[in-house]
This record gives sequence, C-alpha cells and structure tokens, in this order.
Amino acid sequence: MRALTWHGKHDVRMETVDDPGIVNPRDAIIKITSTAICGSDLHLYDHFIPSMQAGDILGHEFMGEVVEVGPKSTLKKGQRVIVPFTISCGSCYHCNKSQFSACPNGLPADNQDLGRQGYGHEMAGLFGYSHLTGGYAGGQAEYVRVPFSDVGPLVIPDGIEDDKVLFLTDILPTGWMAAENAEIEPGDIVAVWGCGPVGLFAVQSAFLMGAERVIAIDHFPRRLELAARFGAETINFEETSTYDALMEMTGGIGPDACIDCVGLEAHGGFVDNIIDQIKVSTFLGTDRIHAIRQAIIACRKGGRVSMPAVYGGFVDKFPLGALMEKGLTLKTGQTHVQRYTHALLNAIVEDKVDTTFLISHRLDLEEAPKGYKMFHDRQNEWTKVVLKPGMGVGKEAVAA
Repeated sequence: MRALTWHGKHDVRMETVDDPGIVNPRDAIIKITSTAICGSDLHLYDHFIPSMQAGDILGHEFMGEVVEVGPKSTLKKGQRVIVPFTISCGSCYHCNKSQFSACPNGLPADNQDLGRQGYGHEMAGLFGYSHLTGGYAGGQAEYVRVPFSDVGPLVIPDGIEDDKVLFLTDILPTGWMAAENAEIEPGDIVAVWGCGPVGLFAVQSAFLMGAERVIAIDHFPRRLELAARFGAETINFEETSTYDALMEMTGGIGPDACIDCVGLEAHGGFVDNIIDQIKVSTFLGTDRIHAIRQAIIACRKGGRVSMPAVYGGFVDKFPLGALMEKGLTLKTGQTHVQRYTHALLNAIVEDKVDTTFLISHRLDLEEAPKGYKMFHDRQNEWTKVVLKPGMGVGKEAVAA
C-alpha cells in the first residue's frame, strides 16, 4: 500500500509499504477514505517529539470503510467508521472512568518505559505519533490496522459525507473537552489563545456551553476571521498587547476562563518567547510556552485555565506563583475522544455544530508531503488539509 512516512525534520515521503494485517482478535483493518493533517502532526514535522524512527507512518485523524475484522471485533465489513486517535481497551481502571486517553493497555509493553522515564507513567497509545505513544502506524495511508476495534471506532450512518464527521477523530472532541475543562458558566467571558483547528472548535464549543463573550487571539487574519464568524471578538497579538487588550475588554478583571490552544511552538517576538526559542535551538529546552504563561497572567482571580495544547518536556519561567496566588484551576490532558463522539455526532446531524468551515484544501494522499509543507509554511491560508486516497494528483480542491 501507499503511505506517508517520516524520515526526519521536514522530511516526509510517500512510499510503498507492507499492507497491515490482523494481529489481535479485536483488530480491524480500515480502508482509508479521508485523513487529515493535524497541527500536532507539525510537531513531528518539526521534530519536537522524541522517539520517531525513519519509516514511521504518520496520521491520527482518519476514517474509512471496514474491510477485514478479527474474530472479537464488533465491526462488520462495509461499515463506515471514524477512528479516535487514542487507542483504548475499554475495560481498564481508566477506561471505566471514561478517561480513555489514560488507558495503559493501548501501549505495548516494550514502549511503556519511555513514558515512565519522562512523565512518571506510561503514555496513552496513539496512532502515528512516535514510539513514545506505541509506535503504531498512522492513517495517512491507504489502509490501517485498528486495535481494540470493538471500543474506539464509531459507525457513521449512511448519507453523511466524510467532511462532516472526519474531525470527530480528534480536533472536534479536543475543542469540546477544552471548553468543558474551562468549566464555562452562562455569562462567562472566555479567552482562547490560538485560532488553529482546535482553537476554532473551542470557540464554537464555548458559545454552545453558554459563554456570553469569546475573545480569540492569534496573528493570522484568516483564522481570526473564521473565529469572528461564530461571534468571537478578536485580538491580533502582532498589532496590540494581548494582556492590555484583555484587561480593557473585561473592565480590568480578566477573562473568567482562558484556553491555551497554541502549545509548544508559540510564535511572536516576546522576550520570554525569544529566550525559549534560543533554548530550543541550543537543546537547552524543548517547549516555547509563551501562550500558557500569558493565559495564567491574564486570567481573572479565581478563574479557570484549560490547556488542550501539546507540550512535551520540562519548562522554566512558569508562573507557578500567579497560578497559586490568584487561586486558578488548571486542567489539561490528551482528549478522551470516545467519551464525546456519540453526542458530537448527534450535534453534527442536528446542525448544531459546523465542521466543514475549517477545510481549506483537499489533496490526493500522494500529495501529502506538499500538504505538510503548505500547512506548515502558509498557516493563514491553509487552515486544514484533508487527504483523500484516489482523488487524483493535481486535482486540488480549495474551499470557498
């Protein structure tokens, strides 16, 4: 089969690799019909996430048709399914608490020490996201093996196009959980750092949860425009001081809840961010944490901070004193995707949640390397890239 493979920083290639097969009785094989490039994939593209190996197949946002099942799978051949990016057994201590991204059984035993060394516990198993998370082949390919297929995949009813439900695999539940972790109450003012895919879904989710005002922060005009479509007020951090603007917009109190959807690759010519960039470039640090610093400083006293954004290592200059003295609550974590998929599918069917607005470009799977480069280099125009096997090379579809 054809698949997108990682070979180093900014080096991803379409290659012919072995077809996947059934390994365990709960497995299923999915023929990919749509797969997407996630902002988190760019962390791999920029080689910020450790334990990648040459030839690893990328991709954790995908859906398709069931073509083969193990004897203990509950799926049937021919069904269309979306597949959560988290690999969870469904019956362990954490799964029984609906903490699916904390499941230890989604990770092979020989990968568990990597997470314990860095974080104290093993990581969750994730598709296409380094050997720290299991070394599983991802879904930017023609076919993929899905472990625990009786737990993760959600069958999609006939008549619903891929584009409407593809993001149930990751970014829609992630944006929703980000807003949920912010404990939004009716009348709240919510500030969202980053108007990438997760940030835009967090904006939409915050309004659905009762926020009176949502303030979206970014520097890409197109992304700020998309946030404004849902009624968000916007701040371009290249044109104004984010902290000063937030204080003015909230009467000096600060937002009730702040959501960091930026993560370890924060942009901007801020003093702390420049220092972080120097440390990353000289291997003295791993993360640029300007966004979460700013969210904590700006949040009102007694407020809530939600951090769906990805961070990878140890950081300094973290405003721990502000977090404590202001009495803030910080909630974070990989998304418990399976907890949300059924309810969010219903919201899509009932037209309560819009997903297709995000897609800017559709490419054939063979053009995945181009998709990565453009998504990385031209983030204003390339807001979301969907890859479709068999679409036809050169038949790029650009959203209106």
